[in-house]
Amino acid sequence: MSGHSRWAQIKRQKGLADARRGQVFTKLAREINIAVRQEGNDPQSNSRLRLAVQKARDNNMPLENIERAIKRGTGSSDAAALTEVTLEGYGPGGSAILLQALTDNRNRTLSEVRNVFSRHNASLGESGCVSWIFEPKGVITIEANEVDAEELALFAIDAGADDVKVDEATVEVHTQVHDLEAMRKTLEGKEIAISSAELLQVPKTLISLDEKSALQSLKLLDRLEELDDVQHVFTNADFPNEVVEKFQG
Repeated sequence: MSGHSRWAQIKRQKGLADARRGQVFTKLAREINIAVRQEGNDPQSNSRLRLAVQKARDNNMPLENIERAIKRGTGSSDAAALTEVTLEGYGPGGSAILLQALTDNRNRTLSEVRNVFSRHNASLGESGCVSWIFEPKGVITIEANEVDAEELALFAIDAGADDVKVDEATVEVHTQVHDLEAMRKTLEGKEIAISSAELLQVPKTLISLDEKSALQSLKLLDRLEELDDVQHVFTNADFPNEVVEKFQG
């Protein structure tokens, strides 16, 4: 399983999204803001906005919040001030960490991220130090108990998916970036319930960690996700089941 899949699954099981609903909505609104600013407020011609709005809906963000975020992106100085920042570093045990942020103050964000890294036996690196380990992919997540995983995997591959990853909780369909929306529509046409569909950075290789490093890494990722400016956190760390249980306990 990809590093992304494992960390995403852990977050779902721990209930972080629900516990931080307000923060989740703020981050989703920022993504809508920047999409509108870059490519306009028409979802038909702005694929990034379409994906941002769909992600907001997947997370049960109220329609009025979505509409307000689009309006803010169209004319707000707050949206105009946002800048996309990608930071890279090394986690405990040498795992790769790639994070994406939206911020109105790059220096503040850099300082906050560096502080979290230093407190968790990790270090920020130079631009490009670990980004080569990851590749952009469309990732569609489906709850495993909702489908016949083997049948779904065969269908998705026949429909053009790059890969399908299955575990006890989820089925992930991986696509090329430009194929994500088409694949989602294809799966929905088969009445398959989609939990999420996102453009993510998926690790090409994984690194196994010992118990101490794995637990430190999970705490680091959790703390990075809590930062207001951080939108996404990706890693190539692979976590042993017993460490995941200890972290969640």
